[in-house]
Amino acid sequence: MRYKLIFVAGLAVGFVLGTRAGREQYERMKKSAQSFAQSPAVRNAAESAAQTGREVAGKAMHAVGDQAQRIRSRRDHNGLFAETEADEWGTSNT
Repeated sequence: MRYKLIFVAGLAVGFVLGTRAGREQYERMKKSAQSFAQSPAVRNAAESAAQTGREVAGKAMHAVGDQAQRIRSRRDHNGLFAETEADEWGTSNT
C-alpha cells in the first residue's frame, strides 16, 4: 500500500510539473531523450546488455531443463507419482 501511495504521489507531482513547464519544455525534453537514445554509446551499451541477457537466459534455460530432467528421473526411479491402484472399495488413493 505504501508503494502505491508513493507511486500516485509521483504521478501527481509529475503532472503538476509537466503542466507548469508547458509544451515547449516537453518538446525540448523529448528531443533530448531521443538524441540520447540514438547516440552510438547508448546503442552499443543497450545491445551489449541485450546480448548478455540472451546468454544468461540461455544458460538458465539449460540449467532448469537439466534440473527438471533429474527430478523426473528420480521420481520415476522412486516410484513417486506412479499410477495408484484402486483399493478394495473401488476407489483410488489420489
